[in-house]
Amino acid sequence: MSDKRLQLAVDLTQIPTAAGREGRVLAFIDAWLAARPGLRKSTDKAGNVVITLAPTSKRPKPGKPLFITAHLDHPAFVVERIVAPGVLELSFRGGVMDAFFELAPITLHTAQGPVSATLTGPADTETPAGKHYLAELDDSAGLVPCEPAVGDVATWRLPPAQIDGAGLLHTHGCDDLTGVAAALCAIEELSARKAAGEKIGDVRVLLTRAEEIGFIGAIAACRLKTMPKGSRVLALENSRSFADSPLGGGPIVRVGDRMSIFTPWLTDACAARAEQIFGGPAIPKASQAKGTTKRPWQRKLMAGGACEASVYCRSGYEATCLCLPLGNYHNMPHLTELQAGTYDRHKFGPPRCEREFIHTGDYLGLIDLLVALGVHLPEPDSQSALFDELYQRKAYVLGEPPDATPKPKAQPKAQPKTKAKPNAKTNPKPRHRRHRP
Repeated sequence: MSDKRLQLAVDLTQIPTAAGREGRVLAFIDAWLAARPGLRKSTDKAGNVVITLAPTSKRPKPGKPLFITAHLDHPAFVVERIVAPGVLELSFRGGVMDAFFELAPITLHTAQGPVSATLTGPADTETPAGKHYLAELDDSAGLVPCEPAVGDVATWRLPPAQIDGAGLLHTHGCDDLTGVAAALCAIEELSARKAAGEKIGDVRVLLTRAEEIGFIGAIAACRLKTMPKGSRVLALENSRSFADSPLGGGPIVRVGDRMSIFTPWLTDACAARAEQIFGGPAIPKASQAKGTTKRPWQRKLMAGGACEASVYCRSGYEATCLCLPLGNYHNMPHLTELQAGTYDRHKFGPPRCEREFIHTGDYLGLIDLLVALGVHLPEPDSQSALFDELYQRKAYVLGEPPDATPKPKAQPKAQPKTKAKPNAKTNPKPRHRRHRP
């Protein structure tokens, strides 16, 4: 594959991961960072990862860091106990409809390699991490020297990742590993620009754990103050695509989710940069012709789910979200029909999980937008300046003078210096001579 950014997404999204069991993804990132000396990694007490630009000889000016965040997990199973030889009990950590678990084929990822298994039904127990299910290894599994262990991750049985002719990436877990890939690509590009002498601000990446069971890693990061007070946060997500937020419509500047509206000025700043680099607004104004934007992008509420930006906003950070429209959200095809009760089981059989998919153009656009924001993030007063400028130019229609804003008070004129009184000794007063006739 010629584009290394796409290859990174293909590689990352096929790695098995689950809430609390993100070790394989973390190992991949460690290997990726080892080849990039311009980046530094640290870990907080919750296991969240922070990636920063390597320091230079010049001491950076104090300012507010810009964090790009994404989460490392995806809905998946975790082995909780070995019930009997070939029989396992697993928890499912994530949100998927019950209909997809009926005798579903799964792949168990052991230390020795993958093993096929089939769900046989729900278990009697449940933990806060999720519902429990029983599974049996397939008959052929005994031919493979793989021993399941408590803590192993299991995923839906899916074919390998593929980019089709329409530019869609079909893969095991876009949510949120394409977000992780975009964050890594952006920080790598910013590192290269900094090494080339370009002025780059304090941009960092935060990769969180256990998002799929309730933003646990993000909450921990806020409690641990992993991000300094005053940081600005751009949370990355993959969000379910709807008719008004289509795949191929470009990356989405997300105004809010079902829980909250994000920091308005920061959302506006992201939209302003998107308009600059993509050549126009997300939706043409009524006075504009359609198709003036060079590359597509979107600005949407996306109230179908929740994301970590709400956590950061509630914790006192200025935060917003950038997301990719996602097909087969959480690996669930026919989700609209299933929710509406119109799914044709006789035609399609029992619901089966399939690969998620995104548009590669949306993904590449997201990386470009992140880089642009890392180079320059408009400040909160940018809109105020716009409104002031509009008023200055057009207030005359209200009968106001062209410059109706209060002027600063004039400074008092400097008083002339008083001349020093002459000194009698050094500058005696001249005597007047009497006039003699």
